[in-house]
Amino acid sequence: MTISETTLLHRGSSETTASVHYDLNGDVFEPPSYTMQQIRAAIPPHCFNPSTLRSLSYVVRDFTLASILVYVAATYIKLIPDVNLRFVAWAAYTICQGMVGTGIWILAHECGHGAFSRHKWLNNVMGLFMHSLLLVPFHSWKISHAKHHKATGNLQRDMVFIPRSRERWISQHKVHDPHRHGGWHLVEETPVVTLGKLAFQQLFGFPLYLLINVAGQKYPGSWWVKRSHFYFGSDSYIFDRKDWVEVLISDLGIAAALAALWVGTKYFGAWHAIVFYILPYLWVHHWIVALTYLQHTDPSLPHYDNSAWTFARGAATTIDRDFGFIGRHIFHRIIETHVLHHHVSTIPFYYAEEASEAIKKVMGVHYKSDTETGFLVALWKVARACRFVEESVKDSGVVFYRNFEGVGKVRPRRLSVKEL
Repeated sequence: MTISETTLLHRGSSETTASVHYDLNGDVFEPPSYTMQQIRAAIPPHCFNPSTLRSLSYVVRDFTLASILVYVAATYIKLIPDVNLRFVAWAAYTICQGMVGTGIWILAHECGHGAFSRHKWLNNVMGLFMHSLLLVPFHSWKISHAKHHKATGNLQRDMVFIPRSRERWISQHKVHDPHRHGGWHLVEETPVVTLGKLAFQQLFGFPLYLLINVAGQKYPGSWWVKRSHFYFGSDSYIFDRKDWVEVLISDLGIAAALAALWVGTKYFGAWHAIVFYILPYLWVHHWIVALTYLQHTDPSLPHYDNSAWTFARGAATTIDRDFGFIGRHIFHRIIETHVLHHHVSTIPFYYAEEASEAIKKVMGVHYKSDTETGFLVALWKVARACRFVEESVKDSGVVFYRNFEGVGKVRPRRLSVKEL
């Protein structure tokens, strides 16, 4: 259901008392009322049972693909006589290896949710092995990621990609709120600036999230070390006192991987370390950040204050997208079935499509997907549209993305005199 664009463009006056929520696209929104019991009952029982052998076969497949790429690159690229074509070949290798590495990252992600195997020890061993190879502290990530799943879409308790409030966005950009001072003047961020921010986010977002909790909850005045996924002290802001052993084991896994990388660099040379590992590693981080960002950010998605949040509502603050062959076969359907994943994260990816179809009947209009917009095009559009969040109905605890640039059909609320 939508209303006219003319009406939407002028929504938000200080006198508005309407109780209807509108997302940035101008669609009317009502919070979900279905229960998790209904969701679980709709899913075929076999979807809850991972097959250890089948999961391991995907590990063998992905490591075989990675090994083939290394062999082909090491054997044949040096035989290309033209330097420009060699550059193109190396670039193609790093991109392809980065995609395969992302698939391996996602298999470790399955381990973190217990969706890889019914054997906890195997989940932990395989997850630690695969994530450590990609310099991800497995147990530390698993603990914080579980907290993200328990509080998805909750502004006070979620752990990653928490949207900025209107006030925080204005403060960070050091601008005056045009709706506090009358008129509809635009506070515009140029496309070049957006592109630069996206590039930084894609290259360094995930390492900085692990190191200092960028894009996570804010802890004003805290020492950055205490916000790190590598810190196992009892005063950590992320972990409980009981978690220190798992965090330490994760750190040791990273130390072992870095030691292996150092030995490989000494033996094979810095150039080979860069092209065979470091550049593909950066591509992995690009894809992980892009996937996570686009799974949780869209003009149609709400977020909730703690007072209005429930688990089912939070699980529905995600969106499925489509990345074709790569998404379904290299990235193990993590893009195409993420809504299901947030409702029931223990379902293995090879049953996720079947389970997704089952829960759509329960979710109805609350199931969100965008299979029309190209994945990378969506990355750009979302970055331009989803600047900050605010309540579309005052004191409702339900917030939606807004911007001052005029992107979308709904403008930010005009603030009342009491709110100035």
